[in-house]
Amino acid sequence: MNQNLKSFLLGGACVLAGGAVSFAVASHTGSAATAAGDTSESGIAPAARLTPGRVISQDDFTRTAEETVNGVVSVKSYVYASPRSSGARQQEYYDPLFEFFFGPQQRRRQAVPETPEARQPRQMGLGSGVIISSDGYIVTNNHVIEEAERLEVTLNDNRNYEAKVIGADPTTDLALIKIEVPDGEALHVIPMGNSENLHLGEWVLAVGNPFGFTSTVTSGIVSAKARSISNMTGAPSKGNIESYIQTDAAVNQGNSGGALVNLRGELVGINTAIYSQTGSYAGCSFAIPTSIVQKVVDDLKRFGTVQRAYLGIRFAELSPELIQSEGIKGATKGIYVGAVEERSAAFEAGLKEGDVITAISGMPTGTGAEMQEVITRFSPGDEVEISYLRDGKAMTASVTLRNLSGTYDKVSSGDKLALGAEFARADEALLRRLELNGGVSVKNVVSGGRFAKAGIRDGLVIVSINNMRVTTPEELEKMVKVTSMATDRNKALFITGVYPSGKVAYFAVDLSE
Repeated sequence: MNQNLKSFLLGGACVLAGGAVSFAVASHTGSAATAAGDTSESGIAPAARLTPGRVISQDDFTRTAEETVNGVVSVKSYVYASPRSSGARQQEYYDPLFEFFFGPQQRRRQAVPETPEARQPRQMGLGSGVIISSDGYIVTNNHVIEEAERLEVTLNDNRNYEAKVIGADPTTDLALIKIEVPDGEALHVIPMGNSENLHLGEWVLAVGNPFGFTSTVTSGIVSAKARSISNMTGAPSKGNIESYIQTDAAVNQGNSGGALVNLRGELVGINTAIYSQTGSYAGCSFAIPTSIVQKVVDDLKRFGTVQRAYLGIRFAELSPELIQSEGIKGATKGIYVGAVEERSAAFEAGLKEGDVITAISGMPTGTGAEMQEVITRFSPGDEVEISYLRDGKAMTASVTLRNLSGTYDKVSSGDKLALGAEFARADEALLRRLELNGGVSVKNVVSGGRFAKAGIRDGLVIVSINNMRVTTPEELEKMVKVTSMATDRNKALFITGVYPSGKVAYFAVDLSE
């Protein structure tokens, strides 16, 4: 494979080295966003429906473009100038946590904190977004808004709004943001379509802001469905969910999060990545299908985090080599079960190593990407039917899906990474006895959760995370959210805490898996 061939997200700055092909992320000055919604909320009718068998005309493209361009917005992300770079006063600090993990070292110097209002914002990225409701909800890519300290949304008619992040999901690279719209001001909503109804060769339009050129519309056809970029590049997916719609519609830096629509004017995908030798358009574009977008958006609205279900298997796609080596009968496509995890839905269903999963609730799972897309539609507590082959014999099993902690519970944004514990502001009497100014008490630690695996027990009073003081559950939640959006190398919580006995304890909680 060509050493120079690369796969690019349409915004970001991360290169995964190794292998014959590199998986890269283009400059953040080219990110974008997208969203969808119900026309009943805006009162704006979608483009005229196409009748099966009717010849597509120029009017179909024109009508669709005119209907969708006003539903796609520009998203600008800003960060504030570093206090260190602005000459702010420095002060010395020391935390034994770092010496505990990394050995004796010189005390560091840290800038005295300043409020964002006292610093000047600097534009970090420019992307796209899609309006999904008349009350201001907008969907975009996570890589468009991650690490931003301020977001600004500009509509196609040049109206400008500040935006806030409702929730983000790095696993699917989706984020939900919101603008406050004054009473009487209308927003154009693009109706949500069903990506499952897309056919290979069907015409689609990509709408976004490539290179900062606002309100740009390009056209192409659906080239493939349930495509995994990692499979194509040979680079690891790092746990991300990849089941893209591939098209040849021209997209470039700045299209990220922009709308992919069919000729009925319905949103069918969120433009996210390209595959190119140069980092610019070369005929392969990728969009997150609305089958995933709809579920993620609904969860972010309701819970602030995605209710992600897990089957609990380690698997491989069937290939001619695997079929021959394992003597598999009755299937040429499917998911080969390599191992079954304990306390999982797969274990409860009775799946065993060597089984081949062919469908879940009637939806085919011929590839890993297809299986990811199917599982993403469900939440913990949902019952599904698994169709599989064992020694060539067709079998089925009904099972209730679980969360990462092995339970059926929904999680809140405070437990978004399945930390497996509950948090509360520490009792004032306890704080006085321990001679602490503040802290967050840990209770109901769940066996198998991340806190339990790190060795944390009930009663710990957390006083700092990653060398930052923590005094409320809200501050803890913010630290978890920021850390979860970091690169894998930095996805860890270094926790300093005190038990009621007075014992000081240090823990490292890995968030990368």
